This record gives sequence, structure tokens and C-alpha cells, in this order.
Amino acid sequence: MRIVFFTHPSFLGSQSMPRFAKMLADGMRERGHQVEVWSPEAKIYNLPIAKSLKKWAGYIDQFVLFPTLVKKKLKVEDKSTLFVFTDHALGPWVPLVSNRDHVIHCHDFLAQRSANNEITENRTSNSGEKYQAYIRQGYQKGKNFISVSKKTKEDLQRFMKTTPLISEVVYNGLNPAFKQLEVDECRSAIGKAIGVDLSKGYILHVGGNQWYKNRVGVIEVYEAWRKANSGNIPLIMLGAVPNARLNEKYCSSPYKGDIYMLSGKDDLFVHQAYSGAQVFLFPSLAEGFGWPIAEAMACGVPVITTGEAPMTEVGGDAAYYIARKQDDDEKWAENAAQMLQTVLSLSTVEREQRIVVGIENCKRFNLTNALNQIENIYKQVAQLA
Repeated sequence: MRIVFFTHPSFLGSQSMPRFAKMLADGMRERGHQVEVWSPEAKIYNLPIAKSLKKWAGYIDQFVLFPTLVKKKLKVEDKSTLFVFTDHALGPWVPLVSNRDHVIHCHDFLAQRSANNEITENRTSNSGEKYQAYIRQGYQKGKNFISVSKKTKEDLQRFMKTTPLISEVVYNGLNPAFKQLEVDECRSAIGKAIGVDLSKGYILHVGGNQWYKNRVGVIEVYEAWRKANSGNIPLIMLGAVPNARLNEKYCSSPYKGDIYMLSGKDDLFVHQAYSGAQVFLFPSLAEGFGWPIAEAMACGVPVITTGEAPMTEVGGDAAYYIARKQDDDEKWAENAAQMLQTVLSLSTVEREQRIVVGIENCKRFNLTNALNQIENIYKQVAQLA
């Protein structure tokens, strides 16, 4: 089978989407399929223009020049080719091949929901609303979809005006590199890297600066826990360089001496950071899937996360759950801190039992199985013609 993958342009600087697209392309090549990747080039974007105009230059590359190129390619493209959109945010390109065999992968509809005034924590500008409407108008032409979670599928169904021919859920495949490492060795390695004794462990958070990651909330929970308990183990926050709001919260914290904001670390460091943690704290307001939940569990770490889908889909019976943070909930951090103390106070036996359950839970996210399911759906779509 010949498969053409539509992907986000590399000049956008995204990390997760290129990784996902590469996983699909490599996986299908390994299964013997002929694969080609189509993506806009940075022709206008790379011109010497003002930084304030870069976004609009990128739009020209993506939505003016690229569609013109695709139309030319389609004239000589085999009729049996399957076209795969690696993200529904590529919706504006869907009409180009809506009359051909195609599949659209859906990750999360948070931007769509925000533009629809469904998320109070993330207001969308007028131009943002128009852009999301443009995306929605495009993927409405789609007929076959694969969502990364049941929650994402439910959101897709709400936004679609027609019923898709195929709409399936395939959980993301977890990188098999994530597994338990020797705890003391990992704590020693991470401690040496940041110049602090971590032999007694630490609380870990991994995430970017997206509004839904609730990184400020992580510090709030840590502060509440420190105030209510005698423990003083550090908090390590691993991810993007802190934005202004997070940095302000960090600088004003009375416990900032025990909070370590780390960014730019390699895969081994991240793996060791997971494996050496006493607990993984992930109080996201929303997610499309929730990779870090599964990654932490695979590395043998108890997880505390938000008790809403899709976090509950990923965490299953293995995670500990707290309420979603609400702006008017003054007790949220205190209540979450109580759960944090509960997990930190687990006996050795209780902790080991929870770790075993977590590792077993992660078997649902086998990468090979995920790619096999996706391949079967691709074949099903191709046979519908």
C-alpha cells in the first residue's frame, strides 16, 4: 500500500507532532508499505522579514503555496494511494483529498473547545476563533478518523456535522525505552547534575508551558504540602523554560530553594528523572492523551493526576486522582496536598503493589500493538473504495 502522510511543517518548532508523524511513517515502512511525507516548505517564512510577520508568512507557506503544490502532485498520484493527516489541525488541507482514500488522526480538541468558549482558563482571540473555524471547516470534509482517546473521539463527534464512515480509538504507543531503572543510581545521577542530595527522593513534574499543564498549580500543591507536613523533599519540574507567570510563582514561593526548574535535558535524563522520583505529580486541567502518566508508571513511579478523562483513561486503576483545579476552589491545593502526603506515606509493600499495577496498566499502550491497529484501519479504509 502506498501511503502519503501530511505533516506539520518543521519551521513551526513543534516536538510532539513530528515525533508522532515519524512513528507512523517508520512503523508503516517497517510493515512493508511505501511511504512518502508531504509538508510545507519555509519559502516565505524564511524571507528576511519582521518577526511580527513570521506567523503570517508561515500561513502563506501552509495554506497558499502548499495546496498549490499538492494539487500538482495529485494529478500524477496513483488513485489507490492512502492519504493520512497526522493531526486534525491540518484540516485546511483535507478538502484537497476528501474524494480520495484518507484518514485523519485526532489528538485533542482543546483549541477547538477554547474557540467555542468551552474552556474558561483559555480564552481565544477573534483571529484565533476564525483560524479554528477554518480548521474545523476543513476536517468536516473528512470521512475516516482515528482518535488517541475516548475523550478525543467524543469531542470529535460533537464537532462533526455528519457521522464519519470510520471513527476509532487507538491509544498512543508508549516508547519501549521507558522502563524501571535502579532508583538509587538515578537519584545519584540527577542529584549530581543539579548539585543537590536526592538520596531521599523527590517529587517530579514533567510538562510544557501550555495553559492546561497547570504548572503553577504544581507549585501551589507543593507549597500546601510543605506547610502542612514536616517533609522537605525537593520538587523537580522538568520541561520547557518557565514562562513569565510560572517564573513569578516560583520566585515568590517561600520554598523556591527546594524547587528545581530544569529544561533542555536529554532523553536519558528524563528517563532517570522518572525512575528516581518518589511520586509523579501531574494535575493537568486537560489533555489529549497524557503521555507522562504512562511514562512515569512504566518507570515504576506512583502517579497523582486529575480525575477526569482522558487522564483517567491513561491512569486506569493504577493512578491516584485529585479534583480538577477550579479558580474559585480555595481548598484545591490543600486537598491535593493531602493526596500527595498519602502517596508519600505509602509503606514499602503498598508502594511496590501500586508500582506493579502501574506497570501492568502500561501494557495497554504497547507501541507495536498500536501500530498494528492503525495499519488495520488504514487497510480497512483502502478497501472501502
